[in-house]
Amino acid sequence: MRPHLPATVAAVALAVTEATPAFATIADDKLARDVRTAVQVALDRFLDLVGTDEPALPPRFREVFVALGAAEAREERGPEALLAALRMAARLLLRTASQSLARLRPVDTEELIDLSDAVAAYVDELAAAATDGYALQLREQAGEGDRRRQLAELLLRGDGMPSTVEAAAARIGWPDLETVVPVLLPLDQARDARFRFGADGPVLERGRDAVLLLRAGPRATRASLTEALAGRWAVVGPALGWPQVPAAVRLAELAAGLVGPDPGPVFVDDHLIPLTLRGEPGALAVLTARRLAPLADLRPAQRENLLVTLHSWLRHWGSRAEVSAELFVHPQTVSYRLKRLRDLCGSDLDDPAARFELLVVLASQLGGPAPSGGRG
Repeated sequence: MRPHLPATVAAVALAVTEATPAFATIADDKLARDVRTAVQVALDRFLDLVGTDEPALPPRFREVFVALGAAEAREERGPEALLAALRMAARLLLRTASQSLARLRPVDTEELIDLSDAVAAYVDELAAAATDGYALQLREQAGEGDRRRQLAELLLRGDGMPSTVEAAAARIGWPDLETVVPVLLPLDQARDARFRFGADGPVLERGRDAVLLLRAGPRATRASLTEALAGRWAVVGPALGWPQVPAAVRLAELAAGLVGPDPGPVFVDDHLIPLTLRGEPGALAVLTARRLAPLADLRPAQRENLLVTLHSWLRHWGSRAEVSAELFVHPQTVSYRLKRLRDLCGSDLDDPAARFELLVVLASQLGGPAPSGGRG
């Protein structure tokens, strides 16, 4: 089918539009472009699936049909026209695929049945995505948007009672509100973000930008956001507990000032050291919590001994003799503590960037000389 794909896309898009009464009467260039885009994406993905066991619609493909369903709801058309168009597309896809096979060799009945099953299952996935988009838009129009905005405002203000915030989260289907990842976006991306991220995060428009507040989960991971926001200007704040959302948003705003207008996404996690060295206490607090987390469960006295030893070890470039002399402890005690630190911190003690971050954190915690300069 691939050599004939451009002509096939044009033919299917035209046939789908003309054979669907609700679409045939609409003189709208945008509708024609949307239908053609959807057909192109659907056929490309169908051919890519041949011979694989991949999921039919990964997020970036599924979003095309979610957006198509949402557009139908915004235009106040029922879902029937879109589903009828998909049924027509299924018939044309099966015909085209069968004809393409028949050009190569005779096709037996079992092969046609398998192909028919595959096309039907694939188009069911397209229909499910479009229906989800349609339902999402209806919920937005029916007041869910107000409930989402209320939660976003509470989180951004940071002054709500825990019971009030948790009740607002429950009203939008978030029974366990814990970690939140803020994402700064241009205002013109706010509407798209609402549909892209749906139930995973409310979007609040401000005077200069929009803030997407994602709950922790698969769609809030760095890998997922890197893919979803590729080529878009966006700044992803650190993942913090919901009471710290204002601090996370402030760090995102400061990081945006460091990187300028370059396309994103930009991750605040990559800029915690520059922000800390510029005197930003919020960045230091995040860095401290993360770097010292492995020692959080120790007894206070044990934790203090290990931190003092680690600070000295970092400043003396790993010289156990100098650490022993500075702390007035036996070299074997230093060795024991360092072994314990390696058990807790793992490979971070061999990573120059991690060691520099630890030195910054420990200098603020314990005093003494602090590192200077850039990233190091």
